[in-house]
Amino acid sequence: MLRVLIALALTCLLQPAFADERAQTQQQLDATRQDIAELKKLLNKLQEEKSSVQKDLRGTETEMGKLEKQVDALQKELKKSESELQRLDGEKKKLQSARTEQQKLIAIQARAAYQNGRQEYLKLLLNQQNPEKFARTLTYYDYLSQARLEQLKSFNETLRQLANVEKDIELQQAQLLVQKSSLDTQREELEKVRKERQVALAKLNDDVKARDSKLKAREQDQAELAKVLKTIEETLARQAREAEEARQKALIAQQEAEKKRLREAQADADAGEAPRKPAKSSPGALVSSDGETFGGAFGSARGKLPWPVNGRLLARFGETRGDDTRTKWDGVMISASAGSQVHAVHGGRVVFADWLRGAGLLVILDHGNGYLSLYGHNQTLLKSAGDVVKAGESISTVGNSGGQDTPALYFAIRQQGRPSDPAQWCRAQG
Repeated sequence: MLRVLIALALTCLLQPAFADERAQTQQQLDATRQDIAELKKLLNKLQEEKSSVQKDLRGTETEMGKLEKQVDALQKELKKSESELQRLDGEKKKLQSARTEQQKLIAIQARAAYQNGRQEYLKLLLNQQNPEKFARTLTYYDYLSQARLEQLKSFNETLRQLANVEKDIELQQAQLLVQKSSLDTQREELEKVRKERQVALAKLNDDVKARDSKLKAREQDQAELAKVLKTIEETLARQAREAEEARQKALIAQQEAEKKRLREAQADADAGEAPRKPAKSSPGALVSSDGETFGGAFGSARGKLPWPVNGRLLARFGETRGDDTRTKWDGVMISASAGSQVHAVHGGRVVFADWLRGAGLLVILDHGNGYLSLYGHNQTLLKSAGDVVKAGESISTVGNSGGQDTPALYFAIRQQGRPSDPAQWCRAQG
C-alpha cells in the first residue's frame, strides 16, 4: 500500500512539472509563430524589392538590346563606309596616278616651250616659203596650244576632285567615329547599370534564400514544439488517469486492509486473545552521516555514500514488517533523536516535500538517471519541491510523523522505480 501511495504522490508531483513544461513549450511555440510571421513579412518585402529590381533590370537589358541593335546597324554602316572608303581610296590613287602623269606631260611641254620660247613661232613665220604650208603649220600650233590648255584644265580638275574625295573621306570617318564613340559610351554606362542591378538581384536572391531557409527551420521548430506540446498534453492526460486509478486502488487497498484488521480483531476477540502487536526487529548496527561526501554520478556511488543521519538500524531492507510475512521493508528504519538533522546522501533536486499517508512528512530527492532517495517520518521539512541541494546538506529533522511510536527516519533508495538496499549504497559501519 505504501508503494501505491508513493507512486501516487510521485504522479501528482510530476504533474506540475509537466504543466510547467507545457507552459514553457506553449510560450516557445507562440514565440516561434511570431518569428514565422515576421519572417514572412520580411520575405514579402524582399520579394517586392526583388520584383522592382527585376523590373529595372528588364528595362536596362531591353535598352541594351535596342542599343546593341543600333550598334549592329552602325557596324554594317561602318562596313559600307569602309567599302566606300576603299572605293574612294582607289579613286584617289587613280587620280593621284593621273595627276602624276599629267604633271610629267606638262613638265615636258613646259620645258620644250621654254627651250623654244617665241623664236620657234618667228622662225616658222620667216622661214616659210609656201603660204599654204604656213597656214597648216599655224593651225597645228593652234591645236597644240589648245591641247596644252586642256591638259592644264584637266590637271586642275583632277586636283580639285582629289581634294574633294579626301575631304569626304575625312568627314565620313570623323562622323562614324563620333557615332561609334557615343554608342560605346552609352553601352558602357548601361552595362555598368546592368551589372549593378544584377549584383543587387543576386544579393536579394541570397537574402530570400537565407530567409526562406530560416523560415523553413522555424516552421520545422514549430512542428517539433507542437509535437512536444501534444506529447505533454497526452502525458498529462495519461498521468491524470493513472493518478485517479492509483487513488482508487489505494482507497480500495485501504478499505480492504481495514476490513482485514477488523476481521482479525473480531477473530481474536472471539478467541479470547489479546490483539497481536507487531514484532520489533532487534536493534541493528550503528550508522553515521559523518565523513566525506561523494561528488560523482549516483550510479557510481555504490558503497561510497554516507548515511543520512547518525543512529542505529531498527529495520533492514527486505526484513518482514511486523508479523505479516507478506510485507517486507523496502528501505531501512534508523533510530535517532527527535530533531536530529537529516542530510542528503547525494546532490540532487527536491521533487517532493509534503506529508504522505504512511510515510508522514516525506522528502524525495531526484539524483538523475532514474535514481531517487526517500526520507520519511520527519519532524520538520527544511526544503521545498524544486530546491536543489548539495550532498551533505540538511533537508529535514528526525521525527515520528505518520503514526510512528518513537522518533526514527525511514530511508529508501529507488533505482528506475525499483527498491534498492540502502546498505549497498552507504558506507559500512561497525
